[in-house]
Amino acid sequence: MGSTNLRTERLELRPVRDEDVDRILEYRNLPEVTRWLLRTEVDPASFRAAWRRAAEDPDDHSVAVALDGVVIGTVSLNVVDGMGQPGMPPRTEAELGYIFDPRYGGNGYATEAVTAMVAHAFDRLGVRRITAGCFADNLASVRILEKVGMRREQHGVGDSWHAELGWVDGYTYALLAETWRRGTERRAGDGDEDQRFD
Repeated sequence: MGSTNLRTERLELRPVRDEDVDRILEYRNLPEVTRWLLRTEVDPASFRAAWRRAAEDPDDHSVAVALDGVVIGTVSLNVVDGMGQPGMPPRTEAELGYIFDPRYGGNGYATEAVTAMVAHAFDRLGVRRITAGCFADNLASVRILEKVGMRREQHGVGDSWHAELGWVDGYTYALLAETWRRGTERRAGDGDEDQRFD
């Protein structure tokens, strides 16, 4: 795993430690969380082993998100090859995901952490495109992806099996580095403009 260590205004994003896994499982296995995950049940030993494997993978930049020393979520970021013909540059895309403790919901922590990881992927890792997917009914996830600036590229009608709801719609979102940078410049420009009129 890349040794990603980031700080935002309120959060610390750092590699997952072995002692974090039990805390992550506390909220990861809550019914309101597993309702929106593809893997609804995980064996604790297998889950711990998966995090250990991730720590050895140089393309895995997943992090624990800590607030005042308490892990409140994880953001996964896996750098992968894009799709293309021979000669395509390797490792140009990243797949994004996240899981947060719902007890900390409604405070913007997930958006803050995901935004930091998107910036890290584009600015430090040199990724050119990030993708993420979710069930269409997972409105909290949809809001996060759209706040970060991702655009919905696919609406799969009835393409995702949900254990409780049956066949439901799924969304795929994506964001290009150049679009991110334009948005960042625009936001910075808006801030400068606001300062001039204060």
